[in-house]
Amino acid sequence: MTQPAPKAPVTADPLVAHPLILGRHSNEELNASLLRPVLAPPGRGWWVLVGLCSALVGLLVVAIGVTLVKGIGSWGNNIPVAWAFGIINFVWWIGIGHAGTLISAILLLFGEKWRSSVNRMAEAMTLFAVACAGLFPLLHLGRPWKFYWLVPYPSSLRVWPQFRSPLTWDIVAILTYLTVSVLFWYLGMLPDLASARDTAKETWKRRAWGLLAMGWRGSARHWLQWRAAYVVLAGLATPLVVSVHTIVSFDFAVAQLPGWHSTIFPPYFVAGAIFSGLAMVLTLLIPARRVLKLHHVITDAHLDALARLLLVAGLFVAYGYMQEHFLGWYSGNEYEMHAMSMLRVGPYAPLFWTVIFCNVLVPQLFWSPRLRIQPVVLFIAGLLVNLGMWLERYMIVVTPLTEDFLPSSWRAYAPTWVDLSLLAGTLGLFGLGFLLFLKLLPPVPASEVKHLQHELEASEAFAREISARDETAGGAG
Repeated sequence: MTQPAPKAPVTADPLVAHPLILGRHSNEELNASLLRPVLAPPGRGWWVLVGLCSALVGLLVVAIGVTLVKGIGSWGNNIPVAWAFGIINFVWWIGIGHAGTLISAILLLFGEKWRSSVNRMAEAMTLFAVACAGLFPLLHLGRPWKFYWLVPYPSSLRVWPQFRSPLTWDIVAILTYLTVSVLFWYLGMLPDLASARDTAKETWKRRAWGLLAMGWRGSARHWLQWRAAYVVLAGLATPLVVSVHTIVSFDFAVAQLPGWHSTIFPPYFVAGAIFSGLAMVLTLLIPARRVLKLHHVITDAHLDALARLLLVAGLFVAYGYMQEHFLGWYSGNEYEMHAMSMLRVGPYAPLFWTVIFCNVLVPQLFWSPRLRIQPVVLFIAGLLVNLGMWLERYMIVVTPLTEDFLPSSWRAYAPTWVDLSLLAGTLGLFGLGFLLFLKLLPPVPASEVKHLQHELEASEAFAREISARDETAGGAG
C-alpha cells in the first residue's frame, strides 16, 4: 500500500510560500539582534541622513516663517484655485498614515502572523505622517494662532464652529486618529522597552527606557492586561481606517463643483490612502531591513504579503478611476464631462497618464510571485506609487478649480518656492522622525516575534507528529 507523503511544516501563512522567520533562534539571540539598532552607536550613514533631513526641516521652518509673516499670499493659491498645495499635501500625508493602522490593528484582529515583524515601523510611520498632515490645515487657516476657534469650547465671543462643514469634521477625525494611534503604538512597545531597559549598559539609557516601560516586569498579570488592552485598542482603531479618510473625502464630495461632487469619493479615497500607505511602508521597510540586518525576521514572506496587499489596493484604485470617468460621461453633464476630458487630453494630460502608469500599471507587476520578493523592484514601485498618489491628489484638488463653471474666471495655477519648500520640509520632518525612531526605540517588536517563533515551533512539532502517525498507519496497512 502506498504511504502518504509527509506534510510540510507550518512555518508561514498558507498563502505565502516563504518562512516568516529564517532559522531558529533563542529568546536571548532574538533580543540581541532586534535590540542591536538601539544599543549600538549610530553609524556615519545615519548621521548623514539626519543632517540632510535636518536641513530640510530648517527649510520648513523658513517656509512656515514666510507664511506667517506674509500670509497665504506667499503661496501659489489664487482665485479660483483657493485650494492647492496645502490641501494636496494634507490629503497625501494623512493617507500615508493609514497603512500603519491597517497592518497593526486590522491584521491583528484577523490573526495574520506576518504582521509581527513590520507593525512597529508601520505604526511609527503613521504617527509622523499624521504629524506632517496636521501642519497644513493649520497653516491654511491664514491665522493659525486662532486654530482653537474650530474647537467647540465655551466662548463668550460666541464664535462657534460651523458643524455642517467637513473641514470641522476633519479636526475631530484627525485628533481621534492620532490619539488612538499613539496609544496603540506605545502600548505595543511596553514589553520591548522593558527588554531594552534590562539589556542596556549605560545608566541613562536604563533610566530612560525604565521610565518609558512604566514598571513592566513581564508578570502573568501584566501580560493578561496588556493583551486585553491591545485587542481593545485594535478594535477602536479599525473603524478609524475607514472613517478618517472618508471624512477627508467629504471636503470635496459635499461641494457642488464638477469633478468633486461624487459619491465614489469616500471608498475611492480610503482605497487610495491604504494604497499610498502600503507603498510608503515598502519604501521605508526595505532599506531599514538591509541596513539594520533584519533579514531573519523580515523575510520574503513579509515582502510577498505587502506586495499582494499593494496589488489589491491598486486594483481598487484603478476601479475608482474607471468609475469616476464613466460616471462623468454617463451623467451627461457638460461641466462634469469637461472636467474629466481635461484630464485625459487637456493641459493636465501628462499628469493624468503619469498617474495611470504609477498607480494602475506598476502594481500589475506583482501578479508575478518572483517580482513580489525582489526588494529593488518593490522599493522602486513604492516610490512610483507615492509619486503617482501625490499627483492624483494634485489633479483632484487643482483641476476642477482651474476651470469650473465660468470660462471668464478660469486661471492656471503654479506653485511658488514656499509651496515646494513646505512639501520638501515635511518630507525632511518625516524622515528625521523615522530616523530618530529607528535609533531610540526598538524598530521590531521582539516580544511578538518571540511569541510567533514559539507558535511556529509548536505548529511544526504538531505537523511532524501527524506525519509520523500517518506513516505508522500506512506501514501497518
